[in-house]
Amino acid sequence: MFTYFISDLHLSGERPDIIKLFRDFLHDQATQAEALYILGDLFEVWIGDDAVPSDMEPVIADLSALTASGVPVFVMAGNRDFLMGKKFEKSSGCTLLNDPTTINLYGTSTLLMHGDTLCTDDVDYQQFRSQVRDPAWQSDFLDKPAEERLAISKHARQESIKRTSEKSEVIMDVNPQAVEKMFRQHRILQIIHGHTHRPAVHELVIDNKTVKRIVLGDWYSQTSLLKVDADGYELTPSS
Repeated sequence: MFTYFISDLHLSGERPDIIKLFRDFLHDQATQAEALYILGDLFEVWIGDDAVPSDMEPVIADLSALTASGVPVFVMAGNRDFLMGKKFEKSSGCTLLNDPTTINLYGTSTLLMHGDTLCTDDVDYQQFRSQVRDPAWQSDFLDKPAEERLAISKHARQESIKRTSEKSEVIMDVNPQAVEKMFRQHRILQIIHGHTHRPAVHELVIDNKTVKRIVLGDWYSQTSLLKVDADGYELTPSS
């Protein structure tokens, strides 16, 4: 048996080819897996479980069918879809994961993350993340009409694109000290994360132990898929 890990799908009705790619994956490859983990940014935007876009309903139905068939699907919120909640879980059959979450992956202690909290050099983003992850902010936001929430989200996305274009690649990548801190804090041998869209396998030596940081690429432009079984791992294109 094997387990799949993917991240950063950014599903959007504006890009139906992404939706088709993912739905084909759920109908085919994912049915053979022991489990599927989606490590953040499944959706391009998620303004609340009460305002599911009509073009996302088939995706949720397919997730529900996959989980009903016996393949568990675990979803971690990313920086785009952090407002997923209990209604999403119920309708999709998926299980929402805390960020970070530690699992035993075929005998290897593994920390799962979206990856944005490792980008500590991006101070502006970390301040924004702290704001929108605050329960009071989220409660106030979810009390607004769906149309207003969508308008706020679109404006925030436009501002994010502008700010990102002005930042160096180094600032938006993970901070090495933050990575080392995470390994030590959680006492794990492996980290799997997405967010940076820089698929790679990094081997490090921390406290005389060889550890791995596996980075998932984005689903659309890099079609990144991580397959793990008892014999090891393979990071490949997903199609």
